[in-house]
Amino acid sequence: MSRKPSIIIIGAGFAGLGMALELRRHGIENFTVLEKATDLGGVWRENTYPNAACDVPSPLYSWSFEPKSDWPRRFSHQRDIHGYMREIADKYRIPDRIEFGVEVTDAEFDEHEGVWRITTADGVIRTADILIPAVGQLSRPALPNLPGIDSFTGAAFHSAEWDHTVDLTGKRVACIGTGASAIQYIPSIQPKVEHLTLFQRSAAWVLPKFDTEYSALHKALFKYVPPVRMAERFAIWTLFEVLALALTDIPAMQGPVISIADRHREKQVPDPELRAKLTPDYAAGCKRGLFSNDYFPALGQPNVSVETTGIEAITPTGIRTADGVEHQVDVIVFGTGFKGTEFLAPMNIYGQGGRKLADEWAAEGARAFLGMSVPHFPNLFMMYGPNTNVGSGSIIYMLEAQARYIREAIGFLAERPGRSAAARPSAEQSWDDWLQRRLKDTPWNFCSSWYRNASGRITNNWPGATVLFRWKTRKFDPSDYEVAEAARH
Repeated sequence: MSRKPSIIIIGAGFAGLGMALELRRHGIENFTVLEKATDLGGVWRENTYPNAACDVPSPLYSWSFEPKSDWPRRFSHQRDIHGYMREIADKYRIPDRIEFGVEVTDAEFDEHEGVWRITTADGVIRTADILIPAVGQLSRPALPNLPGIDSFTGAAFHSAEWDHTVDLTGKRVACIGTGASAIQYIPSIQPKVEHLTLFQRSAAWVLPKFDTEYSALHKALFKYVPPVRMAERFAIWTLFEVLALALTDIPAMQGPVISIADRHREKQVPDPELRAKLTPDYAAGCKRGLFSNDYFPALGQPNVSVETTGIEAITPTGIRTADGVEHQVDVIVFGTGFKGTEFLAPMNIYGQGGRKLADEWAAEGARAFLGMSVPHFPNLFMMYGPNTNVGSGSIIYMLEAQARYIREAIGFLAERPGRSAAARPSAEQSWDDWLQRRLKDTPWNFCSSWYRNASGRITNNWPGATVLFRWKTRKFDPSDYEVAEAARH
């Protein structure tokens, strides 16, 4: 390894861009970003469904070192977030380092040379001293395993792959799923469809959305009186940290939050029969809490029905529920989330001794020291890896902590040419033991959600406030790593 180790980052969403920005801001230039699409942006490039927006306020859902004073509103829409990503990437000339249209299929650590060999779909093999996958947890849409799903003769698509060529005006539309995307596009499409049937497996916990359009005065204060902008960011961060503590450390704090959600539902859903359907029957926080002011009113409109009977099959002309009723529809929208527990898939990653990362994780699920490093996979550092998703707060805050830590690891390796570092098995095990103790009593253990894999292990979420993660990753400690020299040296 030279004193300037070569670095390949996989993915140009918030995680990959955040890592690239961290490197460039600290004078590290020997990096390349491989992006399979033709544009940067990750989920904010892909998710273009009607009314797509973030459920974290923009003053917090943005890089701390690049605040934006002219957000159109507190909860920004997809086009504005994507535009912000492009703007900051261009400011730091990051696109100059991105190879677009390049999909990584395999990566293998060459123990003799001490480098990663990365194979892409076009058959090209690249080498790098350090490999940083930054492919996210919510990049691969998941479709339900329903009989007859391929037999439907109408238009059908996942919300993350919205087919804008399909005009929903006057159509009978089925929406399957009630997650964070569905509560945004349902109110948007409801006024134009003939009838909308929402197939609900479980009701969502919905809180009021404290959204607002930012006035010219507000934007001016943000721009010319920075303490105002910083105060709003801090207030939002504090609120989400409190909600995180309610999920993990101080369960008694859930009571007021539940009361707010109950009052919100009661106020917005006057029909007792519909309200009963929309009342969750599982612990608050077990699934992601949602924010909306127009979801419940949309479901109460005359052209909407909420179906809680389980789906038996999809037929050529509609959806048949377990009670034998066939619901005739013209279009099906799958708001069924993502393959969030299949970390780094479908890439094949091979470490020391030919170990395949997917096999290492096959028994229980994905795990990594600090969510970033896996034993026996040297110089592999993940952005947005296992147990770094937030139950409450901004993922960008978490990504900044990870990028800073990985940058320190790169600095350590740069001073030791020819050496590689992988988390010590004992350090990773101690970390995982601590995680599992904290996760055991969280609400996420008490219902089925995308946070848990097939074995029941919570592989996605960070069990605590985001400031705790920042504290845990405040400094790269070489004693947590096995440092080895390549055979050729």
